[in-house]
Amino acid sequence: MKILAIAAAALLLASESQSFAPTPLSTRSASRPHFSAASTLNAAATTGEEDLELTRQIIMSHVAKTGEDDEGVEVDEEYLPSHNKNPDDYPANDLMIRAALGREDVERTPVWLFRQAGRHLPEYHEYKQKTGRSFLDMLSFPEDVAECTMQPVRRYDMDAAILFSDILVIAEALNIEVTMPGGVGILVPCPLVGPADMKERVPSKDKLNVDFVNDKLGHVMESVRLIRKQMKEEGISIPLIGFSAAPWTLLFYMVGGSSKKNQHIGMEWLHSHPEASRELLDSLTTIVIEYMAQQVENGAHMLQLFEAMG
Repeated sequence: MKILAIAAAALLLASESQSFAPTPLSTRSASRPHFSAASTLNAAATTGEEDLELTRQIIMSHVAKTGEDDEGVEVDEEYLPSHNKNPDDYPANDLMIRAALGREDVERTPVWLFRQAGRHLPEYHEYKQKTGRSFLDMLSFPEDVAECTMQPVRRYDMDAAILFSDILVIAEALNIEVTMPGGVGILVPCPLVGPADMKERVPSKDKLNVDFVNDKLGHVMESVRLIRKQMKEEGISIPLIGFSAAPWTLLFYMVGGSSKKNQHIGMEWLHSHPEASRELLDSLTTIVIEYMAQQVENGAHMLQLFEAMG
């Protein structure tokens, strides 16, 4: 639970002062609908505004487990990533953070690129050709990840940088082969074929801890640290966004083999193997939390969780 609290605290970055503790709930706009913690377990959002508020309530319910209450949220320093305790690490341009928090109107809409969007740049193609590595291969080299992350923010006046990575790095860490043959998008050539195959190939939930993430995905954490170092050296003071695929999307790829055209396979898995599906989603939730928390610990200011399936 501490890991999730760290991730939640990092997501709810403070903007009014150079502190990273969430603002008290009482300071939120009176016009925003309020949902009790209990309602988040039973109610479904019917509008975009309700969906956002329900998401906030879920995050805050986890933050509350570290000792906060609805009247005044105070995050224990113990739960904050070390880099968030240093005011000098707070980005000079915090527009993206303030807009994401939604506590007040911002002066304009922040601009940032979707993940991997830097691949349209001529300097990206030049760099890729120079390395002789494929897109997937480059993700294993922190110097490549840092360079490709920095290219868009050097060229454009962005309000945030986003980690150059892919949503299926978690699947790879779980012994699921991922390929990108070209022209057809990213593929999982040998998807899981049933519960027995899942148990044989995917590590059990109890093994999916911080040590596992640092062992299998340590190159991502090194990349995050290198990006932050590069941003400081180049005088680019904007938030760095880390990201991950959400569990549902990971499951669909791991059992379906490719993108949206095979979604029926994921649905068939859920109906045919309900217990195995719950077990897999539980394991994926665990590693996503650990993975994103480690991104924050290593320097990410914000997090995006991508749900591309279902």
